Amino acid sequence: MVLQAEEGRLITSGPRVLVVTAVPAERDAVARAFTPAPREVPLPGTAALLRVPAGPDLLAAGVGPALAAASTATALTAAALAGRPYDLVVSAGIAGGFAPHAPVGALVVADAITAADLGAETPEGFLPVTDLGFGTVTHRPPPALVAAVATTTGALPGTVLTVSTVTGTAARAAALCTAHPDALAEAMEGFGVAEAAAAHGVPVLELRAVSNAVGPRDRSAWRVPDALAALTAGSGKLAPALESWKPYERHDRHDR
Repeated sequence: MVLQAEEGRLITSGPRVLVVTAVPAERDAVARAFTPAPREVPLPGTAALLRVPAGPDLLAAGVGPALAAASTATALTAAALAGRPYDLVVSAGIAGGFAPHAPVGALVVADAITAADLGAETPEGFLPVTDLGFGTVTHRPPPALVAAVATTTGALPGTVLTVSTVTGTAARAAALCTAHPDALAEAMEGFGVAEAAAAHGVPVLELRAVSNAVGPRDRSAWRVPDALAALTAGSGKLAPALESWKPYERHDRHDR
């Protein structure tokens, strides 16, 4: 991956990284952190990568955990079959933030990626799928990498929830805070990306820029351009964290 720029040139070092966003606007915000401009590389099906020369691959995977998982798995499989597997997958984009802990414009890096609504409603309340005896609801990015990203980007470390239905009421926001007291943000793709990465034995990271407060749905209060700008700035500061992270020491998947 390209980790830093020097006099307009890119320097190659570090792990091979796939950055996955939901929509092209988020992908392009990440791309603006790198030069030269990326080129398009087709994937099987309808998806396509944007590849920064000697740098990260960028994928707009689609909205929601299912499509994000399918598109990410396609990219991971294509890379593995080409003999160039990824060392890290980053789920990136904008998100709702839980006030007052993650205000609009803040960056959040997930120390836990949790599916908040994967389970069953019962008369006693919601049960996560793990309590039903199968599956998982949380993936945990490498702690050392999370700490390094928090230091280099200023991102707040905490739980990022994945939901299939975006929160639109104060009651739902309060319920999520009660069930997940460490939650800083909610989005729709991270868990799907993490599931695909886990299936390939690849570590995952999630980086989100807060565009709105989780709670009553008020589009007039959203600050999407500001969040996209924060995502660009944060993406451009990932270099030192990724340089210091040694995936081959922490994950021996290439030796399997």
